[in-house]
Amino acid sequence: MSHGIITPMSEEPDKTQEVHTIKEDDTQPLKPVKPAPRWRSILLNILGILILLALGGYSGFWRGEKDRLDAQTSTINKQLTEQFQFALVDEQFGRYDAARQRLEFIIQNNSSFPGAQNELAKVLVQMTIPTVTPTPTLTPTPDVRGSQALFSTAQQLIAAGRWSDALTELDQLRKEGPTFNTSQVDGMYYFALRNYGVDLITKEGNLEGGVYQLTLAERFAPLDREASGLREGARAYIQASSFFGVDWAQAVNYFAQVASGWPSMWDGTMSASQRYQISLMRYGDLLFARNQFCDAVQQYQTAQGIGNLDKVATNNFNQAYQTCYPPTETPVPTAVAPVDTLTPTP
Repeated sequence: MSHGIITPMSEEPDKTQEVHTIKEDDTQPLKPVKPAPRWRSILLNILGILILLALGGYSGFWRGEKDRLDAQTSTINKQLTEQFQFALVDEQFGRYDAARQRLEFIIQNNSSFPGAQNELAKVLVQMTIPTVTPTPTLTPTPDVRGSQALFSTAQQLIAAGRWSDALTELDQLRKEGPTFNTSQVDGMYYFALRNYGVDLITKEGNLEGGVYQLTLAERFAPLDREASGLREGARAYIQASSFFGVDWAQAVNYFAQVASGWPSMWDGTMSASQRYQISLMRYGDLLFARNQFCDAVQQYQTAQGIGNLDKVATNNFNQAYQTCYPPTETPVPTAVAPVDTLTPTP
């Protein structure tokens, strides 16, 4: 039998021995960090610019909105003052219901309007006082001699053009004889109120009073074209005046409309054309201060179409014109050397 060769035990480690996994420790080098993409920084810069632009636009919008609200508040206060004056007139003539409506309108728009609450209380008290009904007399034919005298006096005053005095007589006539010649008295009221309103606007420059008288006349009959146009112009003038000296841009805008339709309309001090020219010059000065020279030139030139500019506007106009339309240099002609021409020999 053959003897096998006994192989001694191998010194090599057993191949089945467990192999331990090598773990990474903190001593190994870190992987390089990739830089952020360039487009991300560009995008952040763009977003920052857009945010700044939005904030700037919002700030400008807010300032413009504040200016607009201030001008609107000034206009509303002007209208409320006008209504308060009309309410006092209504109260004076015993038109308590009309006065009440005006005062309630004022309080609804401005509860702290000076004197409105107290005046409304007075009107309400007057409205609660019962009207004393006169005891009918046994005389079959009423005595109208007093009414007839008032009627005749009112006719004479109207013929003389004394509208305010005529209206006083008519008010007295209505108190003493409410049914005396009703249609004729209504016609006299309309004629006196209409002409009184026109005179207040055209001759005295009392625009608010003229508007009020014409509005009263309209209760008796529709206004004619002339009176209606004057009332419209007076209202436009009053509205434009609320911007005069406060917002020159708006004053130019509104007085341009008044001056085009009613250039001679005035408020007792200046006509619409004069206020329009002043608004143009002052708005031009404002644009000049903002270095908007070409826009300033346009305002000054429009003002020159109405009359001469004042000293400030003249100086600013000359500087703005030179900046907006600088003189062009005149090219210097170059000398041309004469060219000898050959004269043909005969």
